[in-house]
Amino acid sequence: MDRLTAMQVFAEVAQLGSFTAAGDKLDMSRPMVTRYVDELEQWLGVRLLQRSTRKVTLTDAGLACLARCQQMLELAAEVRADASQRDGQVRGLLRVAASTSFGLAVLGGLMAEFSERHPQLRIDLQLGDRAVNLIEERIDLAIRITNEPDPGLVGRRLCDCRSLAVASPAYLARHGMPGHPLDLENHRCLSYSNFGRSEWRFRQGTEEQRVRVSGAISANEASALLCAAVAGGGIALQPSYLAAPYVRRGELVALLPDWQPQLMGIHALYPSRRLLPLALRSLLDFLVEKLGGPLPPWDRAAG
Repeated sequence: MDRLTAMQVFAEVAQLGSFTAAGDKLDMSRPMVTRYVDELEQWLGVRLLQRSTRKVTLTDAGLACLARCQQMLELAAEVRADASQRDGQVRGLLRVAASTSFGLAVLGGLMAEFSERHPQLRIDLQLGDRAVNLIEERIDLAIRITNEPDPGLVGRRLCDCRSLAVASPAYLARHGMPGHPLDLENHRCLSYSNFGRSEWRFRQGTEEQRVRVSGAISANEASALLCAAVAGGGIALQPSYLAAPYVRRGELVALLPDWQPQLMGIHALYPSRRLLPLALRSLLDFLVEKLGGPLPPWDRAAG
């Protein structure tokens, strides 16, 4: 039995709660997944999982074993990474997590360019709008837009993320153009449903204005709100990497030009500086090369 593979299979079953889901993720048949787990249990002499027709749960021994298996898998990954660095070739697998909107608008194209530079490297891009646990989900790098990056992670600020308050010409023709942030209280605003309340912040010089906004449409993802704004559904506060192309084409109008929405940071976050793999170091340098500077590329294009 390949015990390292058996540990990986067991860890996936434990995290996903399903033999079938683990097999799908590992590109392995369900009988093979079952065989690996059974042989690992026989080798250890304990039952690791309780199976039922509805779910798979960890036994007490399985819970303790899972932590040890994850440590072994991380150590094996470090050994492989250390060995791969000796010939100077960027190879292996990098798992990168980012928000859906940033992944679609920016990161997908950048990963294609980076992959072209390093054909022996594989990249698994995980997009979603929940904050993933990098260690538990074995994510090598997370791109997060925040002003408060996780203090438990190693962080590198890549660039600023500017926002734009935007609306379609059709919406503005019906409802008028806001001249001050407080005017937004009387408009249909498109908000993020994963926040307890929708408060937009604007700054003009040293003056800051906070505005409570509301409307008929909310969503948990920026691209959906962008589509609603283009369709005339209301005013949206959008990252400029999404909204700037629509403003240039005239499909959206940038509002309140004298007021700057709250500035955020785009951060590259990873679990540890220890034994940083060559592939990850190369990707970090590439992202700084592409996104660093006084303005990120999408804002440079906007002039």
